[in-house]
Amino acid sequence: MPGEVDRIAAIRDPFELLREATTRMAAAQVEVTELARLRRRVIQELHESGMSYAHIAQEVGLTRGRIHQIRHGGPAPEGAFLGMGRVSIATPLKEEAIRARPVIAIEDVAASQRLGELARSLGLEPSFEHVPVGGDIDLNRPNLVVICGPRISDAVAQVLAQDPVLQFERASDGPWTLVDRATGIVYRSGQDQDPPTASDVAYLARLPRPDGLGSLIVFTGIHPPGSLGVVHLICTQLTELFAQVKTANFSVLVGTEYEAGTNEPREVKTLTPFYRFEEGNHAGHDGDEPRESRPA
Repeated sequence: MPGEVDRIAAIRDPFELLREATTRMAAAQVEVTELARLRRRVIQELHESGMSYAHIAQEVGLTRGRIHQIRHGGPAPEGAFLGMGRVSIATPLKEEAIRARPVIAIEDVAASQRLGELARSLGLEPSFEHVPVGGDIDLNRPNLVVICGPRISDAVAQVLAQDPVLQFERASDGPWTLVDRATGIVYRSGQDQDPPTASDVAYLARLPRPDGLGSLIVFTGIHPPGSLGVVHLICTQLTELFAQVKTANFSVLVGTEYEAGTNEPREVKTLTPFYRFEEGNHAGHDGDEPRESRPA
């Protein structure tokens, strides 16, 4: 850090110096926030394992009061579920059927905005972008959340194909379904049933990036209301989700019952275990029962 400060201080052009100092300060603030999040997470885990605050304080040379303060203040550990620092949220553009113009589903807009609000509340900085018509998007970036399915983007479809357990498949009569290969259960959206119901099924996962140098979060409903259900689950049960999977790769199916007039989630629950992916793409699960969440 002192060397970086000296380098910036030696810049002769005052405007360049201001630009460099501002950029460096922003990067340093992100680093400080994430170190504070990590510190709080470790103290929380040590305390939950049975270690007293006094013992933790003695080990690291701080007071018990300071350890307690760190544990209950600062950025929440579960923010790491979404990423670190700056989080990019991508939603798909679709071609309008009549005028062939690019449009975005209103549910995807709502989902991205609610996720962005959650990110801000966790000390993260969200940015928003679109998966263009045609589906070409660079997935080899850190802290990326993509609300998109295999029909819209071949790049996303290739990432989803890495999942050895949960897969999108077309039914013989045409609609997309989600299949749990561990159980053989086929999940169909309520919109595609006869008679139709106000319910949908969605896929939520953290999967390896194409370059193998990190992971990205991807989720999508069979239909747009399912994506809103996933966001509702994340916003209302983030602590539980983080406890289940931390920052490891996983996948799970999410069921949503929604209000027919507004598509707003009414009841949301996980339909499968949280399948976790180890090296070699082998999946295991935690065996916990699905949890339900209902809007307050």
